[in-house]
Parts: sequence; C-alpha cells; structure tokens
Amino acid sequence: MKRIHLLLYLNIIFIAVAGQDSTNKKALSFSGYAEVYYQYDFNKPSNHNRPGFIYSHNRHNEFNLNLGFAKANYSTERVRANLSFAAGSYMNANYTTEPGVLKNIFEANVGIKLSQKKNLWLDVGILPSHIGFESAVSKDCWNLTRSILAENSPYFEAGAKLTYTTDNGKWTVSGLALNGWQRITRVNGNSMMSWGTQLQFKPSDKVFLNYSTFIGTDKPDTARLTRFFHNIYGLFAITDKIGLTLGFDMGAEQKTPLQAAAIPVFPVGHS
Repeated sequence: MKRIHLLLYLNIIFIAVAGQDSTNKKALSFSGYAEVYYQYDFNKPSNHNRPGFIYSHNRHNEFNLNLGFAKANYSTERVRANLSFAAGSYMNANYTTEPGVLKNIFEANVGIKLSQKKNLWLDVGILPSHIGFESAVSKDCWNLTRSILAENSPYFEAGAKLTYTTDNGKWTVSGLALNGWQRITRVNGNSMMSWGTQLQFKPSDKVFLNYSTFIGTDKPDTARLTRFFHNIYGLFAITDKIGLTLGFDMGAEQKTPLQAAAIPVFPVGHS
C-alpha cells in the first residue's frame, strides 16, 4: 500500500555569540547555536522515529532538539581552527557508528596556510563535508527540511584537505584524503584511504558552481567494495530575494570487489 507522509513542523532557531577572548579579540571567538522543533507525522510511527534515511528532524510527536552546539573559532593570517561540541536528535541519528565522545564532536580541525603569497591552506581534522549544497545547520539552508540528496550523502568527514583559491577569488580547488564515507573512525579491517576532490567557480556574486567527487571504500579489506560519487550543483541569484539551486548527484558501488562500476568515473586518486 502506498503511504502518504504528511508532516507538521514547528521549528525555532537560536543563535548566540557568547563573546570574544579579551587577549586577542580578532583571533579567538565563541558562539552558540540551537534549533528545537516539534513535528507530527500522520503515519504515527510507534517508536517515534521517522524512516531510517532521515537524519534531521527525525522524531515524531515530541518536542526535541535537532542540533545544538557550542563553538570556538581561532583565525589569524596563517592559522585557523574550529572546535564545536554538539547534541540533539541529528547527532543521535547520524553519529551512531562513532565511539565515545566522538559522538558529540560536530567540528574539530586545524588549518595552516602553506604559502605567504598564495591562498593555499592545509586543514586537518573533522570537517564539514565537501559534498552537497545543504548542511546540518538549518539557518544555512534555504529549506527547513533537508533534501533526499543531502540526507543520503555525507554531512561531515574526517581527514586532510588541501585547498587553493585564486587571487581573484573566482576559482577554488581542493583535494582530500579521508577516513571513509562520513566517518571519523575508520571501519575495522579497512586499510585503504578514501579520496575526494572539489572544484568551485564563482564568476560573479550571482552565480556559484560546484563539482565534488568521492572514491573510496567503506568496507573491510576482506570485502572491499569501491564507491564512486559525483556531486554537481549551481546556485543562481535571480533577484535580491529569489534564488535557484540546481543539483545532480550520481553514484555507484561495486557489487563484488572485481566488478567495475556501472557508471563512467573520472579518476580522483587510488592507492
């Protein structure tokens, strides 16, 4: 029987800037964020959980915290760092495979500028995903609910990211070495790194284009299946108040270790 999902949302977002360090006001800052919600699903799931592929606002008929975090940010000309601890139903749904305190780390990374003259950075740690035009933070998204594209691709990743931005700011190129597909802790028995690339082009204030890729495995070496993923999207400001997002994802994973993927893939690196 076909099921019709009817949802009622009530969402409140709180954003707070808690203050700045008195010894270096320009370098260190603290902030906080929280979004609470009430949601009613007319399918009335008995365990109050929405379908397993939903990670944001996924609880039915209860008031809940979707995402709340406290964040410290450090930024100078040559060094930058972010650390934020989080809680909420999003964290419970999306960090189930992470052990211990890692279940509550929303972001933890350090970046070093590698060139005095060029905008070349190396960032290492737990980072926002390089895939997708939506994030886990509702205030940064055009819609309250996340798209199926967003819910089924990484919101976060752990690894190293090398980023170069041209002097005019129009082009940004990144290469990534990752622990896996949305993983902080690598799968037991997996000795292979995963890899990613990102190419961004901003020809004007009204157009932003992005192409991201992922190649890697999220399985132990004994059952290694390579995953290939492409993420393409564009953001277009039609007027000051109207914008358009066009996005397209394409991915495939091997059914057996020796089987080739079913889609053409541009190589982004292989160990």
